[in-house]
Amino acid sequence: MTPEEYQAAVELRAWQQRMQRRPSYFGRLTRRLQQRINGLIPERIHQAITVVIKQMVRGVLFGSTYTTRRPLLDVSFPEREAAVRIRIRYYQTTAATEGALTGAAGFFVGLADFPLLLALKLKLLFDIAALYGHDVKDYTERLYLLHVLQLTFSSQHNRNKVYRRLANWEAYRQTLPPEAVDFNWRTFQQEYRDYIDLAKLAQLLPVIGAAVGAVANYKLIEQLGETAINCYRMRKEL
Repeated sequence: MTPEEYQAAVELRAWQQRMQRRPSYFGRLTRRLQQRINGLIPERIHQAITVVIKQMVRGVLFGSTYTTRRPLLDVSFPEREAAVRIRIRYYQTTAATEGALTGAAGFFVGLADFPLLLALKLKLLFDIAALYGHDVKDYTERLYLLHVLQLTFSSQHNRNKVYRRLANWEAYRQTLPPEAVDFNWRTFQQEYRDYIDLAKLAQLLPVIGAAVGAVANYKLIEQLGETAINCYRMRKEL
């Protein structure tokens, strides 16, 4: 094991412990705060967001919109991780700029941030998968990315369940239907919608929208990137 792999293994073990811990008091408090913010948004907006998420998730499972990067092969582990972190920083800057602009433009323009940010998140995950050498033409690899997305933005209660599936991915993969068309994507998107990005709803509120948009987008991309890194480290079995 190289020094870089050893350090990655140490970070992975710490991350795995966080993924499996019990929901904390602060976590439950944050969840209640998110629910209060959620309640300030009109129901028609929630329905619109649900439709966006549904279509994006369906597109990932059934399409190949984001499969533009070939798997990176025959490179060292440190080179892979360096390339991944460069991509994460690029997407952080892009997402922060987009969030500030849509947040500052008002309520209805702020709504556009949801599909835009979700598209950036998915594109980042596809890039990370390729940089770790995985071919996302395989729909089970695309499904893996959706689980990474859900793991990142779930409550701790749901995170425990999603983590166990990812930790045993190869066994779970064997239970999946051979074609994406047979996958029960509706159940998946409903679970995703229940937990994803509730904190981002604050961006739709007046006055604070621009600041929330820039900072939240930057941190959310950072959080997603770190989760993806550790998920692929876990598959490497460091």
